[in-house]
Amino acid sequence: MINVSIIKKQIAGFAGLLLCLFAMAHLAGNLLMLVSSEVFNRYAHALTSNPFIYGIELTLLFIFLIHLGLVMRLQWENRSARPEKYAMQKRTGRGATLASSTMVFSGITLLVYLVFHILHLKFGTDYRVSYDGIEVRDLSRLVMEYFGSPGTVGFYVLAMTAFGMHLSHGFWSAFQSFGFSHAKYTVKLRRLSIVFGVLMSIGFSILPLWAYLQGV
Repeated sequence: MINVSIIKKQIAGFAGLLLCLFAMAHLAGNLLMLVSSEVFNRYAHALTSNPFIYGIELTLLFIFLIHLGLVMRLQWENRSARPEKYAMQKRTGRGATLASSTMVFSGITLLVYLVFHILHLKFGTDYRVSYDGIEVRDLSRLVMEYFGSPGTVGFYVLAMTAFGMHLSHGFWSAFQSFGFSHAKYTVKLRRLSIVFGVLMSIGFSILPLWAYLQGV
């Protein structure tokens, strides 16, 4: 008999892994800002001028909504199946971690962050600059202005900390949903997930901190 709950977890996990790939690519693009404004602006222009960009963005949105919707559905089903909290929680050796017990909080934080991120950067002021006679959007200037506020930088770093925590549990959990469970390799995968989450959190926090310090 098909276990619908497991299929939902697998789809949510797979969607999450696809979003991880996008996040890594996005981080690599962000760090080009540290090379030079021109390199970053040319990179951004190459992306936005791609004729398939709207299809790619819609696909990413679909994957994100699938992941979000299924995770929320699974969370609701788990709570419905166990409406009363245990009077005493027992340690099973697989005890909850800070990252796993705050997945909903970190997810909501990321959702709020994404809304602000898209509104202020994607749809922010359209500054223009020319390179070799080609006019492109000066996204570098917008980024520097955006991260000129300590409040914005603080919120961004907080969101990226939540992102790192989300990844540190979600990454290995996605593999577990596909039945990847081994006494030897599961421990290593969990450690790898923590390292991955920490590196992604630090990586995404570098740009706002660097931009703010440049302004200072």
